[in-house]
Amino acid sequence: MTFIFLCLASFAAGFIDAIVGGGGLIQTPAILIILPDYQVATLLGTTKIPSFAGTSIAAWQYSRRVQLNYKLLFSIATVAFLAALGGSRMASSLSNHILKPVILLLLIGVAIYTYANKKFGQQEHNDKIPAHRLWYGALLGLIIGFYDGFIGPGTGSFLILVFIAILGQDFLHASAHAKIVNLATNLASILYFSSTGHILYQYALPMAACNITGSFIGTRLALLKGNRFIRIFFLLVVIGTIIRFACDLY
Repeated sequence: MTFIFLCLASFAAGFIDAIVGGGGLIQTPAILIILPDYQVATLLGTTKIPSFAGTSIAAWQYSRRVQLNYKLLFSIATVAFLAALGGSRMASSLSNHILKPVILLLLIGVAIYTYANKKFGQQEHNDKIPAHRLWYGALLGLIIGFYDGFIGPGTGSFLILVFIAILGQDFLHASAHAKIVNLATNLASILYFSSTGHILYQYALPMAACNITGSFIGTRLALLKGNRFIRIFFLLVVIGTIIRFACDLY
């Protein structure tokens, strides 16, 4: 039953993450509840394998259908990778009680803005990204990369927000670019957690297979339905994230 529940959670996480990010909101709480006897760092490390596997499939599918800005991706992904290494290193030693209230308020603001602004993420409005916006993107990549290594859930949604609000992309292009950056942060965490013995491969590998399946289906659906569908799904995931963080806090 342990394997079945973990695999179901990973499938759902892969499906949601492929569309708008935030799959960790399902996968991370599930493994913390189902395997309570292990260290938190070990469980976080274990979830990085299925997350990386599912994100890889999503990134591959998006790259075949969506034009990517490789210069932009390289700068943000590199910064996020290094930041995620630092976040993973601190995951077992620092509390996240300070970060969660800030994230909760941020998400509420994101949900209100996305709902109120019907055109948010519906079309691209910057063919060439100014240098200062590129720096903003890299800075936010640094913060989100650290967060992904340290805590994780909701990272994909935050990255999509950056690519839309700061870099002017639509939801489809933002989802595609976010997957590549998220791939870099997951890889950084895997490198750190595997080197310190914090991965349970007997759980991680079957979870990865299920995450890949969910990711494949989710990506195909996102590419088929387009920006309007992704916007609605994004709102639902952000609201779910708000509820999850609020429950943790109160």
